[in-house]
Amino acid sequence: MSWRAWSCTSSSTARSRSGAERNTIADPESALTPADRAALLALARSAITAALAGDSPPELPDVPGAVLRRGAFVTLEEQEGRRGGDLRGCIGHVMNDRPLGEVIRQVAVSAARSDPRFPPVQLHELSALRIGISVLEPPVRVAAADLCRLVIGRDGLLVRRGRAQAVLLPQVAIEQGLGPEAFLNAVCHKAGLAAGSWREPDTQVFTFTADVFVE
Repeated sequence: MSWRAWSCTSSSTARSRSGAERNTIADPESALTPADRAALLALARSAITAALAGDSPPELPDVPGAVLRRGAFVTLEEQEGRRGGDLRGCIGHVMNDRPLGEVIRQVAVSAARSDPRFPPVQLHELSALRIGISVLEPPVRVAAADLCRLVIGRDGLLVRRGRAQAVLLPQVAIEQGLGPEAFLNAVCHKAGLAAGSWREPDTQVFTFTADVFVE
């Protein structure tokens, strides 16, 4: 797949402030350290601040995690309060074809300015928003017959059929109380496909895990 932005459907990234609550990563060699996570969160906030202020983009952090080739989503939420937890923007890039730092720098700005579901974030709003990041392991295509092994809370979904495609992050199934079949139907619905389309041979379904952390 070529470089493109994806919007996500998620009411929150995770409820842990420290980022300790996260999904299992399949490859230990690709696991992010606490320093990686902190640097990537700071990068996302700096990138948004610079874009909204009309300044130059920030330099990429000098941490090992920034050069991993991974997809990622950046989610913006209202802080605790009257609208605490409300989604304010979420954009991502699924494929592992660019360094993670570059991906986060780009999709953070897109989440703030280009999510079609919301008006663009204004600079004065940024201090009231919480930033979350979901770093994706490479998607793996799964045959329909093997989707019975889908694990709710661990696996995210990417569905593609012709020009129709959509993605749902792993945490969406838990937040919306979806079982495996409902989760599969939900990602098809988001792609504009009929329920049960994931069973059809022309539909490609991929699963992925994610490391989810928030400010």
